[in-house]
Amino acid sequence: MHTALPAARRNPATWPTWRSFLPHIEALADHTSPATDTAVTATLLNQAGLFLHGQGRRERATPYLERALEDRVRLLGTDHPDTLTARGNLGMAYESTGDTERAVPLYQQVCEDRARVLGAEHEDTLTARNNLAGGYESAGDLDKAVQLYEQTLSDMTRVLGADHPETLTLSDNLAGCYELVGDPDRALRLYRRTLDARIRVLGADHEDTLSTRNNLAVTYLSAGDPARALPLQEQTLSDRIRVLGADHPDTLGARSNLAVAYELVGDLARAIPQYQLAMAEKARVLGADHPDTLSAGRSLATAYELAGDLGRAVPLYRQTLDDRARVLGADHPDTLTARSYLAGAYAAAGEPARAVPLYRQTLDDRIRVLGADHEDTLHSYNQLANGHAWTGDLDRAVPLYRQALSGMTRVLGADHPDTRAVADNLATVLRSRFL
Repeated sequence: MHTALPAARRNPATWPTWRSFLPHIEALADHTSPATDTAVTATLLNQAGLFLHGQGRRERATPYLERALEDRVRLLGTDHPDTLTARGNLGMAYESTGDTERAVPLYQQVCEDRARVLGAEHEDTLTARNNLAGGYESAGDLDKAVQLYEQTLSDMTRVLGADHPETLTLSDNLAGCYELVGDPDRALRLYRRTLDARIRVLGADHEDTLSTRNNLAVTYLSAGDPARALPLQEQTLSDRIRVLGADHPDTLGARSNLAVAYELVGDLARAIPQYQLAMAEKARVLGADHPDTLSAGRSLATAYELAGDLGRAVPLYRQTLDDRARVLGADHPDTLTARSYLAGAYAAAGEPARAVPLYRQTLDDRIRVLGADHEDTLHSYNQLANGHAWTGDLDRAVPLYRQALSGMTRVLGADHPDTRAVADNLATVLRSRFL
C-alpha cells in the first residue's frame, strides 16, 4: 500500500486514488497497536495525515501525524531527519487548527534540533526557522515573526543565494508579514522583487511564480489599489486554469480572490457570480465541509450584505457559523470570526440588540483562546464598542474603544490603519456626547 500511494498530494488527479486507500489506512490505524508500527507504517500515517490535512479533514489528520511522530521517535530516534520532519509536520497541523500554543513549541524544538544535528546554517535549519516565524505570525506575535523572517532571509541569502527557491519562499512570507503589520509599501516592494526573481529563476508559469503574483495582487487590494490588483487577479486565474487546471486548489483560490477584487472596485454584479461559482466548485472538489468551502460561504454572504441583500446574507452567515463550529470546533479562530460576521450582519439589518451579545461572546472567547493582545481580540473590543454605540449605550462603548485603542497602539503601532480607525471611532463617540 505504501508504494502504491501517489507522491503528489495537491494534484486533484491523484485524489481518487488517495481516497480509495483511506479506508484501508484507517482500518490499519484503528486495528493495530502503535507498539507494532514499523518505519513503513509511520511513513504511511505521515503521508495520509498530510493528505487529509490538505483536504481539510484536520480532525483526522492530526492523530495520524501524532502517531507517526511517536513511531519515528521510537524507531529512528529523536535526531533522525525523518523524526525532525514529522515533528515539523505535526506543528503545521496544530498551527492550521489555531492551536499555536502546541505548534510554536514544536517548531522551536525542530529549530534547536536541526541546528544541533545539522548546523545553524544548514538549509533544513533555515527552513525550520522560516516555519517558526510563520508560527509566531499565526499566534499574532508579529514583532517576533518579522524579526525572525528578516534574520533568516539575511542568512538564507548569504548561505543559499538570493535566487535559491527557499530564499524566494521566505521572501514571499516576509512580504506577507509586512502586510499584516500594516506596512503595504514594504510588502509591495518585496513581492515585486520576489515575483521578478521567480519569473527569472523558475519561469512565468511555475506554481510558486503564480502564487507570488496572486499575493502581489492581494496586497494591492489591501493597500487600496484595486485598479492595479484587478488585471493581476484576472491574469492569475487565467494562468492557473491553463497551467494547473480548473480544479486545482490554487485555481479555486484565485477565483475567490478575483471576486474580492471585483467587490473592492464596487462591481458586485461581477463579484457575486464569481463568489457563487467559487463556493460551488470548492464544495464539489474539496467537499462541503472543507475550510476553504466554508470561507467561500462567508465571502459570498459578505457580498450579499454589501449588495443590501440581507435576506440571503444573514442565513448564509448563520450556516457558516454552524458549519465551522461543527467542523472546526467552537473555539477555532475561524469559528469566532464567523460569529463576528453574523453579529455585523444583524447590526446592518438594524438589529444591534442581537449583534451585541454575539460581539460580547466573541470577545470573551477570543480573550480566552487567543489572548488579550491578539489582533483579532483587539478588533473584538472595537466591534463590541460599535455595537454599544449603535444602541446608544455610550457609557459602555467609550471604555471599550479606549481599551481597543490602547492595545492596538501597543501591538500594531499608532500609525497602523486599524489603530487610526479605532481612534476615529472614539473621537466620533466623544464628540457626540456634546452635541
